[in-house]
Amino acid sequence: MRIAFIGLGIMGSRMAGNLITAGYDLVVFNRTKDKAESLLTRGATWGGSPAETAKQAEILITMLATPEAVQQTALGDQGFLDHLQPRSIWVDCSTVNPSFSKKMASAAHQRKIRHIDAPVLGTKKPAQEGTLGFFVGGEQTDIEAIRPLLESMGSTIKHVGGHGAGVSFKMVVNLLLAQNLIMFSEAVALGRSLGFSQEILFDTLLNGPMAAPYLSVKRPKIEERIYEADFPLKWMHKDLHLATLTAYEKGIALPSTNIAKEIFALAKQAGLGDKDFSSIFDHILEGNR
Repeated sequence: MRIAFIGLGIMGSRMAGNLITAGYDLVVFNRTKDKAESLLTRGATWGGSPAETAKQAEILITMLATPEAVQQTALGDQGFLDHLQPRSIWVDCSTVNPSFSKKMASAAHQRKIRHIDAPVLGTKKPAQEGTLGFFVGGEQTDIEAIRPLLESMGSTIKHVGGHGAGVSFKMVVNLLLAQNLIMFSEAVALGRSLGFSQEILFDTLLNGPMAAPYLSVKRPKIEERIYEADFPLKWMHKDLHLATLTAYEKGIALPSTNIAKEIFALAKQAGLGDKDFSSIFDHILEGNR
């Protein structure tokens, strides 16, 4: 069975690599071909375009940055959706908003294509190690058909509901990730202004019940101020924007999320967009020096 993979950034390239390791025949495409070179040397086939890639596979996986990129790749000039065979499966691992994901599922179903939304929990290292978590939305029978693929790329697979449920759950998770980091950064900024060293603040806050456990994973980046991107800050800003857009669509108020979105927007304007999202710590502390 040949698998197509479109979107070979930080996450997608590593996910696709694990499919090759698991023995799958892979055809790949990316807007810039150089990002596919390591996969091509391992036996993957270059697709040439989204349309040509789709013609060669029974299951197509996308891992793209934004809803706009997904729509263009699926339905734009040389889009793949009109070139998949009926009953093929499109697995979208992109982090997009629920209403958009449902729109894509509808477009797929109109063409007799099965659609699954399966965004991931984890960053560069889990993607490399094949230990990502997947939040999956779609039909149970379709999910069982792709389960071996997901197990090649991840260690946890949670079927959380129908179409759009996977991206909905991912949105909830990323909202917490962003806000926890902002709150921690502000707590440290206050503590330092009161005369406590950063070391004692980190040791106490990160080893107690106050801070989210994932913050300990980010500690080395923050302490060394080396923010090589596992998850670029600009994409966290995008996810917060999608969360606020979804809140508007649902008629609910998320005031602190809107504030968090603007804090990340300011950090992006300050040149931190391509750095890891944990660089928000420096942005907040610099603003309080």
